Amino acid sequence: MNTKAADWRADLDASRDLNDHEKQQYGFLVSWFEAWRVRQRLEPGRAAGLAFWNAQVVVKPRKDWQLARWAEAMRWYLRWLQCCQREGLEVRSVGERMAQAVMRAGARRGLALRTREGYAGWARRFGEWVGDARAAMDTGRGSEWLGRLVAESKVAFATQKQALNALVFFYRDVCGMENVLLDVTLRPTKKRMPVVLTKAELLGLLDRLEGQYRLAAELQYGGGLRLSEVVGLRVKDVDPAREQITVRCGKGDRDRTTVLPKRVKPMLKEALAGARVLFDQDRTNRTPGVALPGALARKMSRSGERWEWFWIFPADHLSKDPESGVTRRHHLHPDGYGDAVRRAAAAAGIAKRVTTHALRHSFATHLLESGIDLRTIQELLGHEDVRTTEIYTHVAIGVNGCGVRSPLDDWDGAGGARQEVASAIALPLARPPPAATLPPGTLPPLVGSGGRISKTRLGKGRLGVA
Repeated sequence: MNTKAADWRADLDASRDLNDHEKQQYGFLVSWFEAWRVRQRLEPGRAAGLAFWNAQVVVKPRKDWQLARWAEAMRWYLRWLQCCQREGLEVRSVGERMAQAVMRAGARRGLALRTREGYAGWARRFGEWVGDARAAMDTGRGSEWLGRLVAESKVAFATQKQALNALVFFYRDVCGMENVLLDVTLRPTKKRMPVVLTKAELLGLLDRLEGQYRLAAELQYGGGLRLSEVVGLRVKDVDPAREQITVRCGKGDRDRTTVLPKRVKPMLKEALAGARVLFDQDRTNRTPGVALPGALARKMSRSGERWEWFWIFPADHLSKDPESGVTRRHHLHPDGYGDAVRRAAAAAGIAKRVTTHALRHSFATHLLESGIDLRTIQELLGHEDVRTTEIYTHVAIGVNGCGVRSPLDDWDGAGGARQEVASAIALPLARPPPAATLPPGTLPPLVGSGGRISKTRLGKGRLGVA
């Protein structure tokens, strides 16, 4: 990595032709632009600045003074880029360069896109923290950063492991180290109970979804699918005759089958008819076929133009493939579907933190409540370990992990037990009957302060008073 780098923040602070207020506003705009550019994986330059201006700035109503000041900020940034290029300085941050190196190394290793993005994100955070390319290659600094992450953050144990794996991948596959030893002890975190919706809440949620969002939600709940699995369904993966959904390349790159609900068949037929219109339109326009998983893109390069590989939930517009750079039709964006589910839950008045994954949790819980065994549910969900599935025993009604029924729930059918308790509470304490009328060998009950009946102990000449 080139260690001779420039920092736009330091140069902005040292600028003598700007006052403090202008520096603050310029810094806000350039930080916004840089964060967007890194997410979009664009190289710094005028083209990236123009794309940012059109995609982020002018798409919303802005005040004239804002546009004028932000335009001045972008001009300052572009002039700064020109100066750095003339002097041969590196304008990308250490974190950005590390993230790009991880993405390239992950592509060579054949890692999935989401895995590469996750590793690159952690590498970028580490690079921004360490601030120097040479120091970033020191495993001691990596151990220090991981130790701070474990000690100061509240992230889950799985997140800690992902950060550790990302740094190991960086040192091994980017820096070329054979034996990577990071001295850090991860902090275990407790498992949290999943959010489960009742059937009434699910009905209210589904009634407030329309079109492909409604079908996606019913398929996700009806088959227990993950978010990426439902939006990435292809025509060939759904078999209405056998009422079966085949999940291809699921978590852990595993395939599995799950159930296709009968009630979605009419809606599914309409969705396929709409998808066929877009498919025929793409073929007429000679649009590149849809993306294919893994090595199939090389072995069966033309299969993306066939109907059986088309998306059940195609996007309504073409977009650039982030991996290949080809402009083609992708599937429904997960964020758009997730936002629709959250809005529907709010409109239904559901007082829970509802995400799309709550539909998968509800599928497993309701199956467990209906008497389906854990092993079957594990297969349908695609869990590698049955212990992951066992968490639903703690939220299922009737199998709540305690193995008992609360005695309070039996009062209504206990022969008027509620009435007896209410009557006993309402009656005033009676005076003790005369001693002559008491049975032999008994004592009259003692009444303590506040009208409480005292405990008695007979037979040894002692009387215990509570």
